[in-house]
Amino acid sequence: MGKIPLAWAQLTREKMRLAVALAGIGFADLLMFMQFGFRDALFESSITFHAKLKGDIFITSTQSTALIAMKSFPQRRLYQALSFDGVTAISPVYLGFGLWKNPDPNQRNTRQLMVIGFDPAHPIFELPEIQNNLDKIKISDVVLFDQASRPEFGPVAEYFKQGKVVETEVDNRRVTVKGLFTLGASFGADGNLVTSDLNFLRIFASRRTKGLIDIGIIHLQPGTDVQAVVEKMRATLPNDVRISTKAEFVEIERKYWEESTAIGFVFTLGAAMGFIVGIVIVYQILYTDVTDHLPEYATLKAMGYKDFYFLSVVFQEALILAVIGYLPGFGVSLVLYNLGRNATSLPMYMTAAKALTVFVMTLIMCGASGAIAVRKLQAADPADIF
Repeated sequence: MGKIPLAWAQLTREKMRLAVALAGIGFADLLMFMQFGFRDALFESSITFHAKLKGDIFITSTQSTALIAMKSFPQRRLYQALSFDGVTAISPVYLGFGLWKNPDPNQRNTRQLMVIGFDPAHPIFELPEIQNNLDKIKISDVVLFDQASRPEFGPVAEYFKQGKVVETEVDNRRVTVKGLFTLGASFGADGNLVTSDLNFLRIFASRRTKGLIDIGIIHLQPGTDVQAVVEKMRATLPNDVRISTKAEFVEIERKYWEESTAIGFVFTLGAAMGFIVGIVIVYQILYTDVTDHLPEYATLKAMGYKDFYFLSVVFQEALILAVIGYLPGFGVSLVLYNLGRNATSLPMYMTAAKALTVFVMTLIMCGASGAIAVRKLQAADPADIF
């Protein structure tokens, strides 16, 4: 029979203490997983709209900070872009937040959602569900509903799939749902509607002036140097608009949520707190273990064993705790991610990068705790102990 490693023998000697240690590490990992999960869901959901748009160059007002705070700009800027070499088409986009009335006759509550309007002759989304329903939104007061919206908007998708006529109101304008698509909720918008530019202006009476738009999308010929065209537009068009590539357009939105709001900071701080809690828990366990076995360590030290040996034993214990404690935290996180995704309609998914990040943080957490705990042993004198 092979020898049982000293680190494992010491950990398993007090099974209750081991169970408490693993539970503590699992909780710390769970806290980090959930904080990273919500943070990544925030960033991912905030750019889902941007990622699904078709286009090469995007024009927005310089006063726009994010999708939830768009400022309109003159549509003539978009027409001016047609004069640049390589530009083949333009697509004006209207964005607004309106009050949606729940079509369920037993509820009839209202909730704000985002309404997206565009010219059906110039589709802007890379979503087959929208592409296949462009003719429908040309009809007066017809909209498409995002079936990935939060459930508080009512059983719209269920009614539609059952063949029922779904009629309701958006900002006191009567509309009919004639199709479904999947985009998803975000921290800025709990739900989404898509319709034509004309229907958009009917819903929002204060936006009846078609000369003002919220986003301008520019399509270029294949093979055109996008960055070169962007630079020419920036040098030529008035400075009341921001000219961006698609990557820059996405990054502006992500940067807003990460740096200009407290939400990103709060989730990152929560993950850091989980890391610190884990260090404290593991340190207490390892420190107690070292203290309980100090006479045995002193005997080994008197026999000539060096501090490096004791350090390696404590680090082995820390590694064992890190690996075994990580597993329940990872498993429970998978369950909570699924619950969170269903409850919030946010894209909470476990990724390899996220799993690896938390695992590495767990190793560092346990390693740091072991390094602190072993200092008592290094300072111990066998003569004093006996």
